[in-house]
Amino acid sequence: MARRGVGTPLLLLRLSLLLLLLRLGGTLGCASVEVGSPVVPLGSAVTASCSVRSRLCRGLQGGRARISWMLDNETVAGSQGRGAGDTEVSNLTLPQFNRTQAKLWCWVEWNGTKQRVGLAEIRAGYPPAKPSNLSCLLNLSDYGLTCRWQLGADSHLPTSVVLKCSTSRAPAVTGCTPQGGRSHCTVPRRLLQLYGQMEIWVAASNALGTAESERLRLDPMDVAQLEPPALRSIQSMPPQTDCVTLAWAVAPSSAHMELWCELRYRPPKDPNWVLVTGIVGQAGTAQCCGLLFGTPYLFQMRCRRHSAHGHWSEWSAARNHTTHEKAPTGKLDAWWSTRPDPAGRRLEVQLRWKAPRQREANGRLLGYRVALGPRRRGREPPTVCNTSDTHCDFTAPAGTRRVYLSAYNAAGESTATEVLLLERKGQPLAGLRAVPAGERSLWVHWEAPRAPVAAYVLEWQRVASEPGHCSACWQMERNGAATSALIQDGIEPFQRYNISVCPLYKDAIGTPTHTAAYSRQKAPSHAPKLHLKSISKAHAELCWDPVAVELQNGFITNYTIFWANSTAEVASAVVNSSFNSFIIRDLKPSTLYKVHIMASTVGGSTNGTSLTLVTMVLDDIEIQILFLTLGLIFVLLTALMICFQKNGRVKQQFWPSVPDPANSSLGKWVPAELQQEPPQVPSAKEPALATISTVTVLERAAGKQAPVWGKDPPAETTVAFPGVPQPYVQQDGPGRAMGPGTGSYGSGETVQYAQVAGDGYKGQQHVPCRLYLRSSSTQPLLFDRSPSPKPYENLWFHGAAPSHGCQGAGGFLEEPLIDFPLLQGLQISGAEELHDFQRC
Repeated sequence: MARRGVGTPLLLLRLSLLLLLLRLGGTLGCASVEVGSPVVPLGSAVTASCSVRSRLCRGLQGGRARISWMLDNETVAGSQGRGAGDTEVSNLTLPQFNRTQAKLWCWVEWNGTKQRVGLAEIRAGYPPAKPSNLSCLLNLSDYGLTCRWQLGADSHLPTSVVLKCSTSRAPAVTGCTPQGGRSHCTVPRRLLQLYGQMEIWVAASNALGTAESERLRLDPMDVAQLEPPALRSIQSMPPQTDCVTLAWAVAPSSAHMELWCELRYRPPKDPNWVLVTGIVGQAGTAQCCGLLFGTPYLFQMRCRRHSAHGHWSEWSAARNHTTHEKAPTGKLDAWWSTRPDPAGRRLEVQLRWKAPRQREANGRLLGYRVALGPRRRGREPPTVCNTSDTHCDFTAPAGTRRVYLSAYNAAGESTATEVLLLERKGQPLAGLRAVPAGERSLWVHWEAPRAPVAAYVLEWQRVASEPGHCSACWQMERNGAATSALIQDGIEPFQRYNISVCPLYKDAIGTPTHTAAYSRQKAPSHAPKLHLKSISKAHAELCWDPVAVELQNGFITNYTIFWANSTAEVASAVVNSSFNSFIIRDLKPSTLYKVHIMASTVGGSTNGTSLTLVTMVLDDIEIQILFLTLGLIFVLLTALMICFQKNGRVKQQFWPSVPDPANSSLGKWVPAELQQEPPQVPSAKEPALATISTVTVLERAAGKQAPVWGKDPPAETTVAFPGVPQPYVQQDGPGRAMGPGTGSYGSGETVQYAQVAGDGYKGQQHVPCRLYLRSSSTQPLLFDRSPSPKPYENLWFHGAAPSHGCQGAGGFLEEPLIDFPLLQGLQISGAEELHDFQRC
C-alpha cells in the first residue's frame, strides 16, 4: 500500500508534463516576434511585430487569431492586420522605452484562453563613458607594467574594457583585460619596450558604441617603482652651527639609475614636515641646515629615476637625531608687581616671565636666575631667586628699580634681561573689547592712548566661584603700535574670562583696563531657582539667586518668567539680566498658579523648575481693616451692654419688670368663707406681702347673676359642680412641700401662686367662673370671669363696676388686674406693681 501511494504522485506529474508538451507542440513554429533593435538608447522608441500562421497553430485552422502584447507584466496595445496567406500580423510601437531591460511577449487567444507564442528581450542604456586618470607603474621585481584608470558613468549595458598598447615597432595590441569589473590590470614584460616610448590607452565598448581614454606616452622605465633608500647615519656639524650631515645608500635594483632624492624632517611633536629637495641620489651624503639647537628630529628620505614621469619610491624608515645644545638667546618677557613691606625698608616683588621659545632656548632649560645687578667680568651680582619655575617672589632693598633675569641650560647662560620696576601712573587705554577667535582663542582689540606706548601687557583669568590664579595667563605685545593681540593659553569654551590690558610707557606703567569675554557660548547648564518673597490677592513678588558663573556658559542676556493658572492661561514677561526679582501683577484672587523661569544666552535657553503658588483672598490691608472693624463692633456691643446695665430707663425699655402679685393689694384680701380657717403661715410682717394658700374655682350656670361684692355668696354657688378641680393648697413652713406654683421674691419670703386648669372650651359655651383667693392675713378675694369677647383682653377697674371684672369686699379694686386670656389654664402670680401690665 505504501509503494502504491508513492507511485500515484509520480504518475500525475508525468501526465502533466505530457499534456504541457502536447500543448507547446501545438504552438511550436506557428508564430514569430521581431523587434527593430534588441538594444536601444534609454528613452528612445521601440518597434515590434508578431506574425501568427494559423495553419501551423493547432486549433486555429479555419479561424482568425486574436493577438495581444505584454511588456513584462503590463498589457500594451498593438494593431492587428492580415498578412500574406493565412498569416495574422500585429504591429507594436513603444514611443519611449524607459526600462533598462524588459521582456516583450506576443499572446494569441487559444480555445478561450490566452497563450504565449513569441518572446523578444529588449535592453536599453547609454554608450560607454570615456575612461580617465590613466596611470602606470613599472615593478622592477618582475618588470610588469600595472596601469590604473577610472570608468565613467554606468551605461546599463554589458561593457567590455581592455587596455591597449602600441610601440614604434608594432601596431596596437591588447595589453591586458581587467577581471571582475576591476579598473586595473598588468601588461606583461613581453609586450613592453623598455627604454623606449610606448602608447597606452583604455577602450570601453558596448552595443551602442566605444569610448577610449587619453593616450599615455611614456618609457616604462620612467614609471618604475624604486625601492626606498636606507639612511645610514646623521651627525651634527661643529657646535656653533645649526647643520647636520646625512649618509644613505640606494637599493641595489636602482644602483645603475640616475636618481633624484628628497629629505624631510620634523620635531616629534610638530605635525608639519620640512622638505629638502634637489638631492642627487648617487652622492650618498648631504648637509641639512637651519635646525634648532638641542632639539630631537625625525628624518626620512625617498628617491626616483631622473625623469619627468618617474614615480617616487616609498619614504624610508624614520631615523631620530637630536641636535647639539647652545646657550639660550634672546630676551625674556617679564611682568611684575611691587609693594613696600610694613616697615618700609624692603620692597616685596612678584616677578613672572615667559619661557623662551624653542628657537631661543637652544636646548632643554635647566632654570632661571634673578639678580639685583648685571653680571660683569670678575664680579658676581647677588642672586635673589634661582628656580626652574616661571615666577618668583622675593624682597629687595627699598628703592630698587631694576632686576636682571636670565635663563641657562647645559651649554651656558643667556644674556640677562633688564626688568624696570616702574610705577603705575601712566594713562589707561581709550577702549577695550574682546571677541572670539575660535573655541580656544580670543582676539583682544584696544584703542591706544594718546601718549606713545613702548609695549602692552595682556592678562586674563578665568572667572570662577572660588578665586584662583593662573601665573601663565599673560603675554606681552612688544609692538607699541599694535591695537590687537591673540590670546590662546588656557582658553576654554563656555568659560568666562576677565581680560585686562596695561600699556607700558618709557618711564611708567599705565592703569589697566578690564573687559570680559567668552570664546564660545551655549545655553546655561542650570536656570536659577525661584523663591516666593511675598504674595497677595492680585500680585506675587518672586526672587532668585544668580546662576554660578561656571554654569552660565555665556553672558545671561535676560530672564523670562512664565506663569499659568489652572485654566491654562499662560503669560510671560522678560526681565533684564541685572535684576534678581520680579513682581507678577493682575493675578486673580484665591487662584493656583504655576511659575517657572528661563535663563537665556546668545547660545540658547534653559528652563528652571516650576513653583506653585496660590493667591490670597484678601490683601493684608483688607485683613487689617476687617479685624479693626470687628474689634470696633465688639467694643460698641460691650459699651451698649454696659450702658444697658447702668441705665434703668434703657433697661426698662428692653427688659420691663414683671409685677409681683404677692406685693399687690390683691394679696391682702381674703374671702369671707376662708376667714375662719386658721392661717397656714406665721403672720406676715408686712401686710403687702400676702401669701396665697388656697385657690377655689367655682363654676356657675350660664345666665345667673354674679353675687354682690361684700355679701356672702348664695348657698347654691358653693355647691361643688362635677368636674371642678379640688382646691390646691400650698403649705408653708419649714419642711413643707411646695406646689407647682411656688417661687421666691426679692425679700426672701415665699411667693405663692395658683394655676387653675379647666376643661377645654372647644364646642362649648363660655361660662363665667368665680375665683377665690384665700390668704392667711387677708379676706378672700373673689374673681368673677365672664366670657371675654377676645383672648388676651386686659381689664381695667376704676369707678363703676364693669360687666366683666373683679370685685372685693370694699368695692371695686382701684388697681389694674392681670389679663384673663381664653386659655385652658389661669396662672396668678403675686405682683406689687400691677400697673406695669398692659391696660385695657
